[in-house]
Amino acid sequence: MTLPPSAAAPQASRIMRESESRMPGAKPAHFPLIRVKGLRKSFRTSRGALDLFRDLDLQVEAGELVAIVGQSGAGKSTLLHILGALDAPSAGTVYCASTDVASLTTKEAAAFRNRDIGYVWQFHYLLPEFTAQENVAMPLLARGVSRREAMAQAEEWLGEVGLEDRSDHRPGELSGGEQQRVALARALVCRPRLLMADEPTGDLDSVTAGRIFELIERLHASHGLTSILVTHNMELAVRCTRALRLENGRLTEITDHR
Repeated sequence: MTLPPSAAAPQASRIMRESESRMPGAKPAHFPLIRVKGLRKSFRTSRGALDLFRDLDLQVEAGELVAIVGQSGAGKSTLLHILGALDAPSAGTVYCASTDVASLTTKEAAAFRNRDIGYVWQFHYLLPEFTAQENVAMPLLARGVSRREAMAQAEEWLGEVGLEDRSDHRPGELSGGEQQRVALARALVCRPRLLMADEPTGDLDSVTAGRIFELIERLHASHGLTSILVTHNMELAVRCTRALRLENGRLTEITDHR
């Protein structure tokens, strides 16, 4: 059977890796969980094409908590969207484990996000007409889990974020920090391998922001997550495994951040 070009390259790469791993004395091949190579993202403007990224490379190992910092407009959120299959690159490769994220169809990308990615945004985006428990259960219901099981798991995750006594409250009855805790529980209720957080503390006061970050740190460690955090807050960024600066379309490591 002849494979189409789109499938042949990944198939050949996989066969080569498996063959190498079976060679006497060969060590298993190691690949970072996230691998980005030669990433470019262009936008059309009235003055012509605008390149947001130029040959951007990134590797994230499983278990890392990585912060991405940079000025507004540098493309931090766009990069996160591409890594999480919410947007497509203009060129380059984006792999999450063995998944070629950039080549996914719309349906495949939705399934990938539901299965492997947990998102937390600057604004919580909770549905105001539903309780905290119902909001957390939504991703499971979308996956086809029964309402009874989805609600039970939602209750468990609300306990994880310290809101077990607020499960029947609607978003308007919760503080900003509590709403973001609900959003974090919703992001993790499907037990993804990746947590992506886009300015999760940006709308919070400094004390509440610190508590939310501490919660992210704890859940990251206790659930074996790989996490990427976009933030303007250098005080939080320096507490991560690595801090990267996005500037002029490239990522550079902040080597003296600790």
